[in-house]
Amino acid sequence: MEYKLIVGLEIHVELKTKSKMFCSCKNDPDEKRPNYNICPVCTAQPGTLPVINKEAVRKTIKTGLALNCNIPETSKFDRKNYFYPDLPKGYQISQYDKPFCKQAYLEIDTSTGSAQVKKVRITRVHLEEDTGRLIHQEKSSLVDFNRAGIPLMEMVTEPDLTSGKQARKFAQELRLILKYLGVSDADMEKGQMRVEVNISLGKGKNMGTKVEIKNLNSFRSVEQSIDYEIKRQTELLDEGKKIVQETRGWDEKKGITISQREKEEAHDYRYLPEPDLPTLHLDKKFIQNIQGEIPELLQAKRIRLAYEYNLDEKAIEIFISNKDLGKYFEKVMSELSNWLKQADYQKLVKLAVSYIITDFWSLFGKASISELESKITPENFAELITLIYKGEISSKTAKQVLKEMFETKADPSHIIEEKGLTQLTDTGEIEDIIKQVISKNPKAVEDYRKGKENALQFLAGQVMAATRGRAKPDTVQKLLKKLL
Repeated sequence: MEYKLIVGLEIHVELKTKSKMFCSCKNDPDEKRPNYNICPVCTAQPGTLPVINKEAVRKTIKTGLALNCNIPETSKFDRKNYFYPDLPKGYQISQYDKPFCKQAYLEIDTSTGSAQVKKVRITRVHLEEDTGRLIHQEKSSLVDFNRAGIPLMEMVTEPDLTSGKQARKFAQELRLILKYLGVSDADMEKGQMRVEVNISLGKGKNMGTKVEIKNLNSFRSVEQSIDYEIKRQTELLDEGKKIVQETRGWDEKKGITISQREKEEAHDYRYLPEPDLPTLHLDKKFIQNIQGEIPELLQAKRIRLAYEYNLDEKAIEIFISNKDLGKYFEKVMSELSNWLKQADYQKLVKLAVSYIITDFWSLFGKASISELESKITPENFAELITLIYKGEISSKTAKQVLKEMFETKADPSHIIEEKGLTQLTDTGEIEDIIKQVISKNPKAVEDYRKGKENALQFLAGQVMAATRGRAKPDTVQKLLKKLL
């Protein structure tokens, strides 16, 4: 039987700030020493008082504005009461009825071919403090409070998603926006972005009970856990059984969800206004200043890259997903702008894109993009592209020169001159080399004359090797056929 599926997401994001949410302890997700970045405030010692981290508030509002949010004039913090061993206070300072951001949306491309945009509504974006971390051993559990009190931004979507693939796409698009804004590194492996799925299956207006899947830390897990739940719940409904409202976890190895506990309702948390923190009043100038910090966002950048450079969808997504690589490409194009009047613009763009996303990017394993840029400047890379365009060096030589540029920081013209890599244009010199190759490979010559085309390719390869890739392949082929 077919059932209607609705999916909503709750996404927690650790904000990139110098200090924690309510104290001056360092916010360092890479700290390996347990209970090192802690103080009486974030471990809830008696008599301590929280102080709001202004930068965390700014980053939350910045995210909301990028997601087309409504920013209320007043906002406040609340106490969310529940007990976990890694929650020092026994309650969490969070937000309930007056969050920083309301009524947002994010548009995602759900197409598999032609463009199809889906608007996913976001109910709220609010700010709270993170919990600590439990380390479970064979006969005991240890608690590390380094993470306790780190600014944690939560966003809750409306149940507008209708597949695991859509949920994955939403999470991927959101993560890119967070990184573009600079509000979080959103590294899912480090727990800096955690996704929770709320899923319901039903018929018509009679939707089934909501089931939550907690703490998903990869896009693959988001998609696969939803796909599994669709199958599990469908089978139960087909058998006439009821879906239990509960919280489930995802077992990555087994590829299944596992029941953890019955799901609490909002009233179970007994939200109360936080008495130790004041109500916040956000004036228009404060909001406008934050709005002015928002960079060009993803959809606008996709449209501009397509219009300005006529890039295909694959290249655009590579440059969108790898922000620094995209910046490097545009710097190279800026350097190439002087050539645009004397060159085939589209061919120049195609050459630059091809070498950046293949040979240049292959060096990424050895260095970051910023390190690559310090060794191969956009100016020198643009010079290399013009040399390829003008036919002064072959593609094979260009790869060799690029590697040399990375190792020595030298400009391409210097390397070409020093290594003697200039393209051979003297047909007489090329003919002399071809004659030598023909005399050394009589068997291949005989095979070609018998009609075996592969023999010609072999001989051409021998010529290219003898010229160290400096001869043009089409010239070599033409002269070979002539002399054979």
